[in-house]
Amino acid sequence: MDSILNSVKQVVGQDESYSDFDVDILMAINSAFATLHQIGIGPDDGFAIEDDSAVWADFLGPDATAMTINSAKNYVCLKVKMVFDPPQTSYHLTSMEKQIQELEWRLNVVREGKLHPIVVVVV
Repeated sequence: MDSILNSVKQVVGQDESYSDFDVDILMAINSAFATLHQIGIGPDDGFAIEDDSAVWADFLGPDATAMTINSAKNYVCLKVKMVFDPPQTSYHLTSMEKQIQELEWRLNVVREGKLHPIVVVVV
């Protein structure tokens, strides 16, 4: 099982059995999902989780490409890490911010490609 909460907890250095910060992590995860929804990634009605039962396929659906799933996972994890455990140095902070911006851009390109597929006409 690829639990969203447990995989994000692992990235921020929390054991999945340790639940003292689950509320904080859940809020940050759902905030990242809201941002992804605003750029057109995820279900049309939005997406939020309440516990460790939700998996990544619930967010993007079974037909999502591995590239989109991995980018969305990375994006959510980076956003949560910025809120829950921000970097101590400005260099690291800038690096994470740039990674987040690039993932937003790339996910937006994926979304635009689905809305406006490229049509090749052979003459």
